[in-house]
Amino acid sequence: MDPAWSPTRAPVASGGLPAFENQQHKKREKRRLPDNRPAAGPVDISARKITLSGKVQGVGFRPFIYRLATQHRLTGWVRNCVGIVEIHVQGPVSAQNDFLSAVFTEHPPLAKPKLESDTAVACEQTESFEILNSLDAGHPEISLPTDLYLCDDCLAEMQNPSDLRYRYPFINCTQCGPRYTLIEALPYDRPNTTMKTFPLCESCKEEYENPNSRRFHAEPIACPVCGPSLQFCRAGQTIEGNDEAITATVEALKSGAVVAVKGIGGYHLVCDATNDDVIKQLRRNKPRPDKPLAVMLPAETNGLALEQDESDFLNQPSRPILLIDKHKLPALSPQLAPGLGEIGVMLPYSPLHHLLLDSFASPLVATSANISGEPVLTDGIEVERRLAHITDRFLHHNRPIARPADDPVFRISEGMPRPIRLGRGTAPFELALPFTLEHPVLAVGTQMKNVITLAWGKRAVLSPHIGEMNTARALQVFEETIADLQQLYQVKAEVLICDTHPGYTASRWAEKQNLPVHTVLHHHAHAASASYEFYCHEEVIAFTWDGIGLGADETLWGGETFFGKPGSWKRVASFRPFRLPGGDKAAREPWRSAAALCWQSGHPYPQIPEKDPLLRKAWEQGINAPSSSSVGRLFDAAAALSGVCSVASYEGQGAMLLEALANHKATHVPLDISESNDMLVADWQPLLAVMTDSSTEQAQRAATFHASLAHTLLRKAQLIRQRHGVSHVTLSGGVFQNRVLTELAASLLREENFTVHLPVRIPVNDAGISFGQVIEYGCGR
Repeated sequence: MDPAWSPTRAPVASGGLPAFENQQHKKREKRRLPDNRPAAGPVDISARKITLSGKVQGVGFRPFIYRLATQHRLTGWVRNCVGIVEIHVQGPVSAQNDFLSAVFTEHPPLAKPKLESDTAVACEQTESFEILNSLDAGHPEISLPTDLYLCDDCLAEMQNPSDLRYRYPFINCTQCGPRYTLIEALPYDRPNTTMKTFPLCESCKEEYENPNSRRFHAEPIACPVCGPSLQFCRAGQTIEGNDEAITATVEALKSGAVVAVKGIGGYHLVCDATNDDVIKQLRRNKPRPDKPLAVMLPAETNGLALEQDESDFLNQPSRPILLIDKHKLPALSPQLAPGLGEIGVMLPYSPLHHLLLDSFASPLVATSANISGEPVLTDGIEVERRLAHITDRFLHHNRPIARPADDPVFRISEGMPRPIRLGRGTAPFELALPFTLEHPVLAVGTQMKNVITLAWGKRAVLSPHIGEMNTARALQVFEETIADLQQLYQVKAEVLICDTHPGYTASRWAEKQNLPVHTVLHHHAHAASASYEFYCHEEVIAFTWDGIGLGADETLWGGETFFGKPGSWKRVASFRPFRLPGGDKAAREPWRSAAALCWQSGHPYPQIPEKDPLLRKAWEQGINAPSSSSVGRLFDAAAALSGVCSVASYEGQGAMLLEALANHKATHVPLDISESNDMLVADWQPLLAVMTDSSTEQAQRAATFHASLAHTLLRKAQLIRQRHGVSHVTLSGGVFQNRVLTELAASLLREENFTVHLPVRIPVNDAGISFGQVIEYGCGR
């Protein structure tokens, strides 16, 4: 492991910029450019070649270099190579030094250049500075650009009736527009994107070739004359034309219809976010009876009761979804997030979104157009075929989507926005490794919330969200993403890393490939992922609480605590195990976990909805009743025992409803912690009486449950510290998406002088598993 490594040095592909940074960039863009003549008088002229890697393609970097060299009266050239930018500058040494310094202090706000080399070279015959054609050669140091929002300058043009691109749904420049979802190959040039089928008109070509234009070498440049266009389809009838299609779409939305709208990384199902009836219809037809729906608000957020950090986060270039308390939002349908206190909110990020929201003048539901659990759909023919049961209205466009990218989702916890899902605008997401890999590796993640990680040398790249790996389309997108990342980054994996569970789709796929396979325990990957951002080379107490994952003893873990560091974990604490009747069915049927705890304690559980007289007998004999220590299943049991949720229509519904109820302080129920085989085991049994006490309000019982688990976590940490003398604690696993539990546990730990670490960049849920697999593998070599 590299002792000089620090996670803060890792390049971040997502990137968000407060509004003031964009304003500063605009000021720089609008500076008057000096002419391109070399300085007068006798001076010593020399030349140097500068090579830059990092985020330098797809962010207006070559035009920036051109203007900067011109400003400093340097001659030479700049060009894209495979993932890098090469610069040749000639002129006085002082001007060269000033130029190079400005590269790192004045670069476009979305760029993140890294200096690879800076060497003296022979002067060339050149009298100006120019942008050369890209080279498809050289050692690849690729950093893929992510999809970007619509910048303020383009928005102003789109709203200007005298502008060429007035109300044009595909307006963009070097600082905005799609990138990752339209790149087919590198270098990043128009012929290597899905825009290659749209030849530039004379007007766009003039802008593309004009150094003083904001669209100088903007690869997705387009206008109504030469660019993509919209089509509105209903019942076999098509309305062509951008304005006409938008008008028809808005009319359909106002009439109470659901419309499938093609965006940057896939289709959304869109409808009126204030209309109970249409949302009920959407839920019924999808079917998605209870799972929260995301809302797209008009771009102006000043009238909302948002905190400044929430508003800044929503306005960053990646335009993520952020979970916001309902009371801070305008009047929306209660059908959006039944029983929950938060709604996922995002702002418009594409020109089309702005046009729709401006015309509709009210919030819109914007949820992924997919079959539940699958990746978002991107092809119009497939959308019309597979979503015909949901809607017969479609807003298509003819710019192909190279690969799907669902919207990213964040939630504020412990005062910081933390990712639940990486996607459009935030992925591919690159991080620096704390070691150097001998061979490129591909970590294929797990069954739920699948994300893959490609890693080589000291670099790791996380893919956008793929989804649940239990459908043919999910496997197809999984394989396409693997092929895409290797092809785009020009890295071929030589080792595969997968979860130890042999039944996971990704694990089975890995075993079928003709490559060495390394397996990592699910919860070791969780612990390693959480440790990465903090003390990858130091020992920590790592709590990994989630649904289930195969443990080293072949049981289903989910309430584990480890001591150690990546590559060297010792399981030191858990929960009293219980057998789950029906096995995998327990994830969607919380009553099964409730029955397990009651039966395990020698009590009846009469609220069984499945009248199967053999169920308990099978459970007693251990038939399809695997043993588990899962805290996620404890949450399910608590939700069912308290009458909050017995059958869930989506993963984690019982736990989310229980958290939404736990909105006030409560006393905790002490859980007995015993020692077994040098491991601390907490007994959940005292919680049964509390959760079934109908004389106590559900909200009080929910709060007591959360408080009891938080105090149990604290007590375990104290006992482990007494043995090992370590006060650093990491939290990972899907359970720690629960803000009530996480913030209470963190507060209790800090009061007892523990240092608490909750990941900021990597999701604590299974979306972080593949990266944790890489860390565990690399640290264990």
